[in-house]
Amino acid sequence: MATETAVNPHLPFTDNLFSYKRRKTRVVMVGNIPVGGNNPIVLQSMATTRTQDTKSTVNQSIQMIKAGAQIVRITAPTEIDAKNLKNIKAELVAKGYNTPIVADIHFRPEAAMEAANWVEKVRINPGNFCDSKAFKILEYTDAQYNEELERIEERFTPLVLKLKSLGRAVRIGTNHGSLSDRIMNRYGDSPEGMVESALEFVRICEKNGFRDIILSMKASNPKVMIAAYRLLAAQMAGEGMDYPFHLGVTEAGDGEDGRIKSAIGIGSLLEDGIGDTIRVSLTEDPEFELPVCAMIAAPYHQRESGSASILVPPDFQGTHTENFYHYARRPTRVVKIGPFAIGGENTVPIVTRGDEKNMEPAKLLSSMKEQLNSKDTPPEIHEWKIEVREDLNALASFQKSLAEGAGRLAFLARLRPSNPLALETLKEESVHGLCLAFPERDLLNGNFPSELEAMRKVVWEAKTLQKPIFLEADDAMLLATLVKEAAAISWNLVLSLNRPDVPSLIRHYRYLTADFFVRESAFPIHLKAPLNDSYAEHRIQASILFGSLLCDGIGDSVQAGAGKSLKQDVTLLFNLLQGAGVRISKTEFVSCPSCGRTLFDLQSTTERIKSKTGHLKGVKIAIMGCIVNGPGEMADADFGYVGGGPAKINLYVGKECVEKGIPSEVADERLIELIKTHGKWVDPVLA
Repeated sequence: MATETAVNPHLPFTDNLFSYKRRKTRVVMVGNIPVGGNNPIVLQSMATTRTQDTKSTVNQSIQMIKAGAQIVRITAPTEIDAKNLKNIKAELVAKGYNTPIVADIHFRPEAAMEAANWVEKVRINPGNFCDSKAFKILEYTDAQYNEELERIEERFTPLVLKLKSLGRAVRIGTNHGSLSDRIMNRYGDSPEGMVESALEFVRICEKNGFRDIILSMKASNPKVMIAAYRLLAAQMAGEGMDYPFHLGVTEAGDGEDGRIKSAIGIGSLLEDGIGDTIRVSLTEDPEFELPVCAMIAAPYHQRESGSASILVPPDFQGTHTENFYHYARRPTRVVKIGPFAIGGENTVPIVTRGDEKNMEPAKLLSSMKEQLNSKDTPPEIHEWKIEVREDLNALASFQKSLAEGAGRLAFLARLRPSNPLALETLKEESVHGLCLAFPERDLLNGNFPSELEAMRKVVWEAKTLQKPIFLEADDAMLLATLVKEAAAISWNLVLSLNRPDVPSLIRHYRYLTADFFVRESAFPIHLKAPLNDSYAEHRIQASILFGSLLCDGIGDSVQAGAGKSLKQDVTLLFNLLQGAGVRISKTEFVSCPSCGRTLFDLQSTTERIKSKTGHLKGVKIAIMGCIVNGPGEMADADFGYVGGGPAKINLYVGKECVEKGIPSEVADERLIELIKTHGKWVDPVLA
């Protein structure tokens, strides 16, 4: 039974929630690469080849370096592998590559001692470096706990002294779910346990005068990862530590899902000023990780402290979340729009926006009909911009053409409060709600009183008709003022911000939900991502925006709208919600990026299992190449498919291994049988 830990939910992981400031750290040299301080974010990746295959490992390392890797990580599961790092390093240097190498160590301190002779940094996992995970003791007394710490110190100190003497660095890399029995039984599988697991090792380093330390708190769940890194920053500040952080979402998966989940976790922390080197873990060839790394990191290389700020009142003490280290959805009132409900404990709905001005009506209509027939990702609330009467007529024609399909949608008409068509639009039976979009603050000028009066009239009419009003502005303080005016008439409100850049949007949303009146009146929040001509960049930026806020419990509906088609927009929105862990619309796959320990081809295996199980909504399946990335790092999966030996698969339910040594040729079907046995299988719907 884990003991309850007293953690102040408002520990200062950052000096200012409403202004960007990079966390101040010491600089740790990894070979010739400085990590931390004011240096740019360092990009890295990891080889997937067998470490004893010198030629393949060298060639793949060069591919990574050419793709942008400034540090290369290579696994060293045994002393023999660790010894071969000498040959790999020599070959790279001979070919003109002085890129630092990190040896990735699990379980074997002896391998770490050997690797330290040849590489610039050694990564150890405190959960398995010299600790156990067998659940032999269900409760640790203080004396037993301290005995374990003494044993760890005895085993770890020789490596610390060797790294110190050779001028090497260490990464103390905690993984959610790979925590030792001792940590699990005292702290539980929690951010607190992850942090303490790392700090125990840091204190041993400091006791020996060694401070070339980098830390990581990886998890496949971005909410857990964000909380753990924040807590680590806060705890370290309290203990006078200033070590740089390596960021990564472990087992992110592949394709769009892997990119979204990585951007949510890594980007959200970079926006908090936390993070000095990053790795995107994709189940793809490692060189494909680097462009994603670069896209996530680019905005932060030259980001000035104080940028992307909102000037809050000097005496403002509000925070946007009750607890920075444990997720809870922000409680709100419920607002209904058509067949959907926003806020409360309701599912977060998606809002789409067809470009009615530029998209041919027939094309938009065809796309909408196609999406409405999709059982997995149907559109829900559709925004329609109204400027002139022709727009209102086009909306009526569009709904008529949709016929019965229109009944499965809610239509949100968007216009300025002062638009003469506002009241008429609101009275249209097929319009389920109105978005009153205020012009930018600097465009309001002397028109604000008239816009405000127009808003009051529309809100009053909306109250009579029992229709919701989305209030939208570009400034959180302005929106808070509008809310107070509108709430005097009706509480049937949803709040939204519309700004062109993600960094300031995050901080404006934070202020909005921290404002006393808005917080106490608990209005739902609509998250709206700014547009971007590049879909790849838009996906990353929308992931950072939604992830940063949704993982703090903020957001009751979402809107992106920058894809090439309505289908792309809808798919992106559902993937964003699933990546943030707030709405599951398909099977969740946790798959490791492969490394030299992997016992089967992860990419082809993942694709094969996806093709057979990808229709199972709400089921989480972990696909891991070996035991290191098995029960430890697939912490919250329902089922696990793990390499247990050459051509052998072990199957897990949660963290329990239920079948061992299954021949790989029958393992897929045994996995399906296991899912059926636990009542989570449904037959796929044939097209």
